[in-house]
Amino acid sequence: MNKDIKELKPNEVWRHFYDLTQVPRPSEAEQKAVDFVYNFGKKLGLETSKDEVGNVIIRKPATPDRENIPGVILQTHLDMVPQQNKEKEHDFENDPIIAYIDSDWVTADGTTLGADNGIGVAATMAILESKTLKHGPIEALFTINEEKGMVGAQNLKPGLLKGKILINLDSEDEGELYVGCAGGLDATFTFKYAGQQAPVGETYKISVTNMKGGHSGIDIILGRGNANKVLFRVLKSIANDVYLSHVEGGNARNAIPRDAFAIVVVPSNKTAALALAVSNIEKLVKAELQTTEPELKIVLETTEPTNTIIEKDVQLRLINAINACPNAVIRMSNTVSGLVETSTNLAIVKSENGEIKISCLIRSSVDSAKENLASMEESVFTLAGAESVFSGSYPGWNPNPDSLILSKMKKIYSDMYGVEPAVKAIHAGLECGLLGGIYPEWDMISCGPTIRYPHSPDEK
Repeated sequence: MNKDIKELKPNEVWRHFYDLTQVPRPSEAEQKAVDFVYNFGKKLGLETSKDEVGNVIIRKPATPDRENIPGVILQTHLDMVPQQNKEKEHDFENDPIIAYIDSDWVTADGTTLGADNGIGVAATMAILESKTLKHGPIEALFTINEEKGMVGAQNLKPGLLKGKILINLDSEDEGELYVGCAGGLDATFTFKYAGQQAPVGETYKISVTNMKGGHSGIDIILGRGNANKVLFRVLKSIANDVYLSHVEGGNARNAIPRDAFAIVVVPSNKTAALALAVSNIEKLVKAELQTTEPELKIVLETTEPTNTIIEKDVQLRLINAINACPNAVIRMSNTVSGLVETSTNLAIVKSENGEIKISCLIRSSVDSAKENLASMEESVFTLAGAESVFSGSYPGWNPNPDSLILSKMKKIYSDMYGVEPAVKAIHAGLECGLLGGIYPEWDMISCGPTIRYPHSPDEK
């Protein structure tokens, strides 16, 4: 395993990326990364500040004779999605990422790599540090908690930044320039349960594992399975014969769930039927997903006896609601070929302390379609007796056909590489939509190097 990513070229970028892998920065716990870039700016002697939520702004003056060039804002986010393989022990709040070179790729040892958006942060740091680049005024905006609701961008105040051009460095395909993105909305549904004494019987754990997961926007078009939907398909098939004690699947709102687990109690005379039902569902699901989920496993095994169960009425309402809840691609775009317009990810299901919480992330480039999908999901869970809460709505980013930075970057790319870059919109949430609402005068574009399988331990 070659871990010496600091020696890759351009060395100025990879050296900073390596340093960033040593700084724990999961979403909502990225203070160490905030301090890291803040201290970096101070050490360079550049004007460096933090706003009231923790976004860091570093300003680099123009080189001589370029003071009148329109200012450019380089924008990235500091946090990363914490995902790991089930056999990997990793504390994202304290442990560094072990990054290494695997053939033509840089990847991580059993965890997310954090290239989303660490490689953008590293590139920005290289530009701020450079003593050879000639440039106009530069502002670097490092936002917090993008992955769990774009909190930094949501709370950015108008008037803090002076530039007129925003280059977002959070896209994931080299040779492509992005000029639009989807908006999003978080949906949370809650069932209450009192808990009951578990009946006499055998206790089993049902595990759905080894699924690929991935980014719930970019990878949603790939037809991968959702571990929560698979688990509840199993539970639906055996709902009348088992008593549900605990359920837990998925752990990030913007990652397709890879694993899901349930603890059930079964009367002794039903154990054979349970084993047969699980085996039959596994065969069906593996046949359906044989191309996209070749490693999928559904395992039934005995486990420690449990004392409590979720009352049967709540159990049945929960199973039916999740079984009926929309998931994955809902509609393709009518205006951009091959682009997902609207999707939803049934991201997290977890029972704890008398509540079962279900989290979905709804995305759409059409605001009315986003709201309609939210209404559909609300209807499903309202009929099932759950409470519905919607939060964290953020707008999409509508393409600007007259963008000057787009025409400039297309020409530069073509001159450098001899080919035209592709111009695209993306079915993912970029902060440009929010930032453009706060600074409507900005001319915006997004770009970045090729990243595959973000939000999963396969990220590279």
